[in-house]
Amino acid sequence: MAATSSQMLPLGTPAPSFSLADASGTLHSLDDAPGSRAYLVMFICNHCPFVIHVADELARIGNDFQAKNVAVFAINSNDAKSYPADEPEPMREMSAERGYTFPYLIDAKQDVAKAYQAACTPDFYLFDADRTLVYRGQLDGSRPGNTVPVDGGDLRSALNAILAGESVPEDQVPSIGCNIKWVRGNAPAYAE
Repeated sequence: MAATSSQMLPLGTPAPSFSLADASGTLHSLDDAPGSRAYLVMFICNHCPFVIHVADELARIGNDFQAKNVAVFAINSNDAKSYPADEPEPMREMSAERGYTFPYLIDAKQDVAKAYQAACTPDFYLFDADRTLVYRGQLDGSRPGNTVPVDGGDLRSALNAILAGESVPEDQVPSIGCNIKWVRGNAPAYAE
């Protein structure tokens, strides 16, 4: 299983805006959650073993932190034409099966992935209340095939620091996962 690392968008970057539809066609954007204490944007997909490995924890994080006024969004930027498991209906099924309470959005043009410099699934971006990037890195140290428990430790620590009004440590470990499946000829320079 080939693995790709996060590009580690520079801390302090303003959250790139987006308006994307979920699998039912409802549009969602960061502006849907004014007054949020933080904004979590996750690039995931349906078929990546790295995402499948942590999917239940993603649901738990959504449940735990949406209740604390954190806006949570998941985005699928994969080429669904070449990877049918990432089409809208399987996305809807995965959301229901895993208990995702956050919107799971379709980035068919892949513009949002490029704006975030997303490279892999899963790839995590946490912004503070001012929509300034304070964390980009791994969920935790667990990977398919290792014995580290999936607990969301790294991301949860960053979320808890923001909610406590504390700084998030800048020493952050890149996420690792499957590369985003770019539409032929659409891959950004950092993905080539």
